[in-house]
Amino acid sequence: MTRLTKLIRLGLMAGAANLAFGSAASADQVFNDDVIITQSLCVGFDCVNGENFGFDTLRLKENNLRIHFDDTSNSASFPSNDWRIVVNDTGNGGASYLGIEDSTAGRMPFRVEAGAPANTLYVEADGDVGIKTANPVVDLHIVEGNTPTVRLEQDGSDGFTPQTWDLAGNEANFFIRDVTNGSQLVFRIEPGASENRIFVESDNDVGIGTNNPSEFLHVRGTAGDTRVRIEEASATQSRREMLRLVNKGNPELVLENTGNGNSWIMHAGRNLAFEHGDAVGTQLITLTPTGDMTIPGTLTTGGGTCGGGCDAVFEDDFNLPSIEAHAAAMWNNGFLPNVGPTIEGEPINVSDKLGRMLNELETAHIYIAQLNDRLTALETRAASQN
Repeated sequence: MTRLTKLIRLGLMAGAANLAFGSAASADQVFNDDVIITQSLCVGFDCVNGENFGFDTLRLKENNLRIHFDDTSNSASFPSNDWRIVVNDTGNGGASYLGIEDSTAGRMPFRVEAGAPANTLYVEADGDVGIKTANPVVDLHIVEGNTPTVRLEQDGSDGFTPQTWDLAGNEANFFIRDVTNGSQLVFRIEPGASENRIFVESDNDVGIGTNNPSEFLHVRGTAGDTRVRIEEASATQSRREMLRLVNKGNPELVLENTGNGNSWIMHAGRNLAFEHGDAVGTQLITLTPTGDMTIPGTLTTGGGTCGGGCDAVFEDDFNLPSIEAHAAAMWNNGFLPNVGPTIEGEPINVSDKLGRMLNELETAHIYIAQLNDRLTALETRAASQN
């Protein structure tokens, strides 16, 4: 037994004697050398002789458990903050927890409540942090039975409007939730979405379906069903602006066929014009603000009904009305029978109207031929009578 151990034991015995005989029970024990205890140590009012330490090396045992770190530094250049390890509230009905208290500031920045699940906070040797997992595989790994969530709450304490967001995911989708405004799911991604659904390049180009966008917004698909839809789902029927191209100069819309290399360009200046990619600058269709259209080439329509049938008047079985019957219908109705009415200021089906006019023109030429035959016959008769 070393001299120091003997001194400690003598000191403890003296202390015990003082407690037994009372007169010096309040005297502090002061050791002016290192103190080494080779067994376990119990501190507190409720420690008992023969304490069963189990594997505990140091035990604090009473109804108010605190460890205080009192830094007595008094120079301005040295840190001097005091800290305290706190176990449970002291009052009746208080909370059960383990906390670290900033004693100088009078607040507790760290607290673990009793009953917290296993591995609520787990730090691996490589620095990965697990929440409710002892096997974090990334820098921060959160495990939860239903919808693991991270909440971002601006509480207004710095004078800014309170706002709360949730970042979460489950079997239905990954989402961002606007908790403050009715918990709306403003951003959602369903499981199984393909790679590069949304890609933002370093130059701020955005790709949908591509990680190499060549424009501000580049939509790319390979399944043969790539399309863009703009839909206003209001139940109120109304004229609405759905798409606007704005430019200081002619805004252009290009339609390009990569299969045959053809492209068409539609652009709007004073007039709306169409050009072909092989002859940029040559306007093939021009529409003025007053509705006048210019087409330098020919216009071919899809065909009209021609009323009784285009060129049908020359068929042997065509029921051609007499000149008198046709004239009576024309004067009674106020329009050519096969052309139909043409109302001032109303839209006209040019293809159909043109076909009907052709039918009437052919009918008129038949009548002209009939009248010419009658005139020739009359002239022949008159000449024979002279």
